[in-house]
Amino acid sequence: MRQRDLRKHYDGLAAEYDEHWFYGPEYIPWMSGRIAEALRLSAANRIADIGSGTCLFTREVARQLRPLQPILCIDPSEAMLRGLGTPPPPALMPVVASAEDIAERRASLPYEQFDAMWLKESVHHVTDPARTLRGLAERLASGGRLLVIMLPATIQYPLFTAALARFEELQPDPAVVQGHLSDAGLETRLEHVEHELRIDRDKYLGMVRARYMSVLSTFSEGEIEEGIDEMRAAHPEPVLVFPDRFAFILGRRPKESA
Repeated sequence: MRQRDLRKHYDGLAAEYDEHWFYGPEYIPWMSGRIAEALRLSAANRIADIGSGTCLFTREVARQLRPLQPILCIDPSEAMLRGLGTPPPPALMPVVASAEDIAERRASLPYEQFDAMWLKESVHHVTDPARTLRGLAERLASGGRLLVIMLPATIQYPLFTAALARFEELQPDPAVVQGHLSDAGLETRLEHVEHELRIDRDKYLGMVRARYMSVLSTFSEGEIEEGIDEMRAAHPEPVLVFPDRFAFILGRRPKESA
């Protein structure tokens, strides 16, 4: 998807974005805790969430961590960042910029180097992942960590068949992303985490109709409605239960010798 179309997609979702991602009361604390654990975050770290959206997970990380300096919420959609409020919470600082802007040092930031950065489900929007991830890796301080969180190449979501097929066609391979981080000079580790989702079927159908996943924006209104009809037939149960599985790809810059 072109950057202009991508920004338009997320600008349109901004007002209802948090509602679409609120799977249940335990989901956001669970994911935020896994992010903090994987990155070994401390309150003194200089931290950035790249592709933060409305900062749904960043807010929870900040609540758990109580950072000594603001976590940067970086996203190209100003409409998404507007959800932080005016003024934003003291623990969070919105920055309207893309991952490419950060990697190419085109954005003004309060920190030149970072101790920890993460990209959650946004790396597939990057036009040149190898170059952008290298640029982000170069912004890590000695011992700094970069975490890429992404869906695996195949998913078990109760979507319609054409959507699942298109997802597999477009989704990058986590092993390739790990290779990019290794090529950027980072020590890497790839692991998977999983969380069971239980969502009211009608709520989930509404999320699909609203195109809560960017892959759904590649379908027309008619194709979405046909897909929803297919989903209704395949899933008559009132509550959908399915695994949400993620690849956690961690890159760490080796500590410099004293």
